Amino acid sequence: MMGHQAEKLEELVASSSKKRSRNTRFVAITSGKGGVGKSTISSNLAYMLSKSGLNVGIFDADIGLANLDVMYNVKIKKNILHVLKGEATVQDILIPVTRNLILIPGESGDEILKYADKELFERFMQEAEILDKLDVMIIDTGAGIGEHIQMFLNAADDVIVVTVPDPAAITDAYATVKTISSLRNDIGMILNQVKSEKEAMAIFGKIRQVAHSNISPNLNLEFYGKLNEDVKVSSSIKRRELFCVSAENSSVYKDLEQIANKIIRKLERNVLVSADESGLSGLFKRLMQHF
Repeated sequence: MMGHQAEKLEELVASSSKKRSRNTRFVAITSGKGGVGKSTISSNLAYMLSKSGLNVGIFDADIGLANLDVMYNVKIKKNILHVLKGEATVQDILIPVTRNLILIPGESGDEILKYADKELFERFMQEAEILDKLDVMIIDTGAGIGEHIQMFLNAADDVIVVTVPDPAAITDAYATVKTISSLRNDIGMILNQVKSEKEAMAIFGKIRQVAHSNISPNLNLEFYGKLNEDVKVSSSIKRRELFCVSAENSSVYKDLEQIANKIIRKLERNVLVSADESGLSGLFKRLMQHF
């Protein structure tokens, strides 16, 4: 059934295709388990990238928890499912966080696939063109590695796994890397809540060593950076603030800045993105290509 739905949507996507002037880089941020700071990193990273002058969208695909509205201290009334059902326009659901940062309330992959009505989907793709100016779209996926999370991981240019220095979290992160390796050969990693660069590199080194031994010696597991454990992060969450706004002089701000700069450098070498893959409509084209 899912294959039929995907095939139908893929035809609709193809029929709505047209050349665009800008390429959007899609960056999926995921984790093996909840509670490792994935959504905190996603929301702050998107904000920091937008402050660098980029046009940024953040797509909330972590449906069960819906953390991003809390992170940005905004209220979500409708999401992308309402658009696909014809109950709202794309413009209705978009939440501007700053002048060049837009929150896009998403939905899980299986729910999206249920709506393959030709007329509604064509309207959706046309309306979604208002987001074609995006330079980068952060996709905040759910935790774990379910089939519908894999949809987003397949569609992304970059996949980054977030973990913390906890044995259970590290085990889950490795299991996530192993699953993702069947989809792609390049995987990024961020170590969160560490005490030092040394600790982060030691944990990453062990994961990479085991991955090269047990998965493939050719797996490109890339260290994107680390974020130090800092009480400023947890206190900012309680206050519904971004730590990159309230703690600009902290070490964790500098840590995130290094990660943002790494993504910006990749954006400048954006050779993987074809000219017709932009914004929200570009994301949907990619989602449908992997069935």
